Amino acid sequence: MNDNRESFKSRLGFLLVSAGCAIGIGNVWKFPYLAGQNGGGIFVIFYLIFLVIMGVPVLTMELAVGRASRKSAVLAYKNLEPYGSKWHIHGWFAIAGAYILMMYYTTVSGWMVSYFMKFAVGKFDNISMDEVDSVFVNLLSDPEEMMICMMLTVLLGFLVCSFGIQKGLEKVTTAMMTVLLALIIILAIHSISLPGAAKGLNFYLVPSLEKVAAAGEGSILKGLGSVISAAMNQAFFTLSLGVACMEIFGSYMSDRFTLVGESVRICALDTFVAITSGLIIFPACFSFNVDPDAGPSLIFMTLPKVFMSMTGGRVWGSLFFLFMSFASFSTVITVFENILSTSIDNFKWTRKKAVLVNCIFILITSIPCVLGYNIWSDVHLIGGRDVLDSEDFIVSNILLPAGSLIYLLFCVSKWGWGFDNYMNECNKGEGMKIHPGVKRYFQFVLPVLILIILIRGLM
Repeated sequence: MNDNRESFKSRLGFLLVSAGCAIGIGNVWKFPYLAGQNGGGIFVIFYLIFLVIMGVPVLTMELAVGRASRKSAVLAYKNLEPYGSKWHIHGWFAIAGAYILMMYYTTVSGWMVSYFMKFAVGKFDNISMDEVDSVFVNLLSDPEEMMICMMLTVLLGFLVCSFGIQKGLEKVTTAMMTVLLALIIILAIHSISLPGAAKGLNFYLVPSLEKVAAAGEGSILKGLGSVISAAMNQAFFTLSLGVACMEIFGSYMSDRFTLVGESVRICALDTFVAITSGLIIFPACFSFNVDPDAGPSLIFMTLPKVFMSMTGGRVWGSLFFLFMSFASFSTVITVFENILSTSIDNFKWTRKKAVLVNCIFILITSIPCVLGYNIWSDVHLIGGRDVLDSEDFIVSNILLPAGSLIYLLFCVSKWGWGFDNYMNECNKGEGMKIHPGVKRYFQFVLPVLILIILIRGLM
C-alpha cells in the first residue's frame, strides 16, 4: 500500500461517495420511465437480475484494480499488468471518457441549479401553464445564463476537490447524500399521498403483460425480448462503469471489507434512488392528469406543471430540484476527483496545480455544449446529433461498454491480471466473497453480454 495516499475516513464515507458517483439524473427520469413503459414490475425484476449478474461483478473489478494498485487508472494497469503488455493504454481512454463526460454533464447540472433557483424565487408562481415549456426553451437559447450555471458547477466542484479526500470530497458528499436521501423520501411520501396516486403506482410497479405486448408491437414474446434488453442496458449503464470513476475510489479503500459486499451496498443505494424517484414522478403525474414523458421534457416541462398544480408547489418544486442538483453535483465532484488523481499520479503535480489546470481546461471544453443549443445550434456532429448528444454518444455507447469489457478481460484472462489475483483481492476482508465457481461465467458469458450492449449501442 502507498502510505502517502489519502484514504476515506469512514466506510460510510466511501459508500456514499461511490454511490454519489453512480447516482445521477438518469436514475431520476430514465429508470422510472423505462419501468412504466416496459411492463412495470416485470422490468424491475429483470433490472435487479442484470444488476446482480452484470453490474455487481464489473463494479468489483474496477474496485479491485484500484485497491490492489493504490493508483489511478493508467498507473493501476501498469502496476498489475504482465511485463511488456499494453493494458495501461486503456487507462488513457478511460480518463478521456471522464473528461468528455464532464464537458456536457456540467451543463446539465447547471440546468438543475437554474431550475432550483427559479422555483426558490417564485419564477413559476407568476406564469401560466402554457408558459412552462418556454422557460426551458428560453434557458437553452440564453448562452449567458447557461454559461453562468455551468461555471458555477465547475468552480464549486473543483473547490470541493481542492480540500482532498477526507476534508473535501468525503465530507461534502456525505452531507449532500444524506440530505439527498432525506429529500427523496420526503418527496416520495408526499407524492404517494396525493389523490389519485394509486393509478401512478399501478402504471409504475404492477407487472403488466399488456405493456410487454405493447413493447413488442402486439407480441408478448417479442415484447419480453425488448423488456429484457431495456433492463440489461439500464442495469449496466446505471453505475457509470468503464471510465475508471469507480476504480479511483477502490484505490482509497481499506482492506477491511470484501469488494462484493461493498459493491452490493453501492448498487442498493443506486437502485433505491432510482426506484424511489418513480414513486415521486408517477403518482404526482397521474394525480394531476399529466402524461409522463421521457427525457428532459419530463424534468423541465412536465414536472414543473405538476408542482404548480400542488398546494405549496413552490416548496415542493424547490425541494425536487435541490434533490436533482445534489444528484448531478455528486457525480460531478466524484468524476473530478478521478481526473485530479490521474494528474497527480501521472504528472506528479500537487493537488493545487491539478485543480487549477483541470478547472481551466474543463471550463473551456464545456463551452461548446453550452453554445450547442443557441449560437452553435446548427452544428451537428455524430449521426446528425448536436454537441451534447454527440459527446454523450461517445461516452455512453462506446467508452463505457468498451471500457467495462476491457476491465473484465483484464481481471479474468491469463493475459491480464488473472482471475485468481482478482478473486484474492475481491475476497480480502469481512463480508460476501466470490466463489471460484463463477470463473467460467466471468470468462465466457459476461463478456458476451457486455459485447451485446456495445454492439447495440453502435447500431
